[in-house]
Amino acid sequence: MPTFTAFTTLPGKAPAEALGEAMEALTPEPYGIGVFEIEDDSGLWEVGGYFTEHPDEAGLALLATLHDAKPFAVSELPDTDWVAKVKRELAPVRAGRFYLYGSHDADTVPDDSVPLLIEAAMAFGTGHHGTTRGCLEALDRLATRGIEAKTVADIGCGTAVLAMAAARIWPVTPIAGDIDPVAVEVSEANLAANDMAGRVTCLEATGFDHPQIADGAPYELIFANILKGPLIDLAPDLAKHLAPNGYTILSGLLNDQADDVAAAYAKQGLTDVEATQIGDWTTLLLSRPS
Repeated sequence: MPTFTAFTTLPGKAPAEALGEAMEALTPEPYGIGVFEIEDDSGLWEVGGYFTEHPDEAGLALLATLHDAKPFAVSELPDTDWVAKVKRELAPVRAGRFYLYGSHDADTVPDDSVPLLIEAAMAFGTGHHGTTRGCLEALDRLATRGIEAKTVADIGCGTAVLAMAAARIWPVTPIAGDIDPVAVEVSEANLAANDMAGRVTCLEATGFDHPQIADGAPYELIFANILKGPLIDLAPDLAKHLAPNGYTILSGLLNDQADDVAAAYAKQGLTDVEATQIGDWTTLLLSRPS
């Protein structure tokens, strides 16, 4: 079945959401619509639709004009078995003591590693991205220094791979929250695949705004692998939920964004422990002095 896409950009969240809603009335109708902020400080939002038939380009042009958006770029995606492609291209990843792999690479797990099975069909958060790998390596360094967190939260957990890694090395039941209910389902599936059902509490939550997350505070370790803007917005809440002498591992940051995020957390009393770069991405390890 062919897949067609139509993407445009325009300034502002409200106009972008209005355009996304208007796209629902197109014929043929899209089977999926996405509205996302472009994280480059431009103020632009991307609006996209996915179609099983060639979209009405005249209708798209009219919507773009009415909503002061750029002309839609329409493309046909190749008919690709994405799971097979990911299996071919995503080799296992070693991040400190952690070894992330798909079931097709189960025979490659080193004896001296902490294995985490993340299937190719659940590709976000597999560890191949510099941000996830950076967080795992920071966790590995904490554990190597003899630190053992008794309370752990993973905010914006994605696949919950970070929470799972903490539960593998410490006798702790982390709380993992994500705004996306699909991420919560994926997290539960990952736990089952790793024989870790019940080892992580997975919740649909925005930041710390959930009774179970609030009740679990203060946390001795908090992961937040999200984006620059949400990380800065999260700083006061994260600091409030972090235990004295606790640590936070932050990522989702381009290298040139790290100083701004570190400054936002410094205002909340968190101090730099280290910043590490993997390619274009930075991971921050911060601490809250007692």
